[in-house]
Amino acid sequence: MRNRNTLEYLGVWEQVYNPDFNTTEFDRFRFESGLNTFSMSPKKWIESTNAKGIVSKSGRHGGGTYAHKDIALEFCSWINPVFRFYIIGSSNDLKRG
Repeated sequence: MRNRNTLEYLGVWEQVYNPDFNTTEFDRFRFESGLNTFSMSPKKWIESTNAKGIVSKSGRHGGGTYAHKDIALEFCSWINPVFRFYIIGSSNDLKRG
């Protein structure tokens, strides 16, 4: 979550789907994201911006960080180039189809 592209995608998603999103804090984070000292956690993101697309739960059972399917798919496409290839292919198939 330190990457500016990641924060920008999350910010766009929140601005579209979350009317309570704190854009002032988002702008500050976006500006700071280029600095070496910048650090971001899901919990900090959620608490500071009132984000709804990511949920972070503590605890041994049922704890973890979860994301809306749109955000999760985008993260998967960054992590795995093969997955990205198939997502793009599926999108093109839908357009033709």
